[in-house]
Amino acid sequence: MGTPEFAVASLAALLDAGEEVVAVVTVADKPAGRGQKLQESAVKKFALSKNIPVLQPVKLKDPAFLEELKRFRADLQVVVAFRMLPEQVWNMPPKGTINVHASLLPQYRGAAPINHAIINGEKESGVTTFLLQHEIDTGNVLFKETVPIGPDDTAGDLHDRLMQVGAQLLVKTVNALKESDYKGIAQSDLDPSTPLKSAPKIFKEDCNIDWNRPTAVVYNQIRGLSPYPTAFTVFQEKTLKIFRCHIEKTPIKETPGQYLTDGKTYLKFAAVDGYIHVDEVQLEGKKRMPVADFLRGVRLG
Repeated sequence: MGTPEFAVASLAALLDAGEEVVAVVTVADKPAGRGQKLQESAVKKFALSKNIPVLQPVKLKDPAFLEELKRFRADLQVVVAFRMLPEQVWNMPPKGTINVHASLLPQYRGAAPINHAIINGEKESGVTTFLLQHEIDTGNVLFKETVPIGPDDTAGDLHDRLMQVGAQLLVKTVNALKESDYKGIAQSDLDPSTPLKSAPKIFKEDCNIDWNRPTAVVYNQIRGLSPYPTAFTVFQEKTLKIFRCHIEKTPIKETPGQYLTDGKTYLKFAAVDGYIHVDEVQLEGKKRMPVADFLRGVRLG
């Protein structure tokens, strides 16, 4: 059960390991782009290429869907980047339903663990496999694997690494469950004294850069939201998305949010304790590009 590219790696790893994937559940096709053509999820495209039956329920409690799912008689269900399941779905197989989550649970429960880990300046993240239960992301932990976060890593960089690590951890988990009734470890028994950080869904207001903050905080926000949904600021009354940047730690003379540029090679914005040099940007209505290309095509003054 999955939707985006992140889930494809796990499905491919199961097939490569020789597991029998009897069906795939994904979202319904959605209209997208200027022509509003129906787009299939990455998981659906991959499943069809492997001749795996695909189910696309609009409602997961639909009796017709539940009956169809039951007919596959799966021993185990796997969820990777999908949606919250009702109990009659996750409790259906004899081995239960496991989830691949892109954080070291119980830290960063929620919809956007990769983004929030980088926004918060974490030095490491990882992947956890766990058994689903009633509360989201709270089930017994089966296995974990830690992945370091580099100082310049974006959410996209970390996503790609966790996608591959998670796929292999899933295969390890499935093998363990085949051999025994491994029930895992309750999350309350894992680092009970450490304050929990959450990873809620990110909204547009979370992407708007507040220049009245330190450069390190702005820098982490930009890389934690790159390439999607992308941090932005207002530049010449238009939205300017920022994908990559670097910090200049020198005292500012400008008001936070003001920009400086030579019109050719650099564009930097003042924060409270220095400047953020933007390296890769996208102006509203334009393509993503390096800052030098952007400056060649914009009128300043």
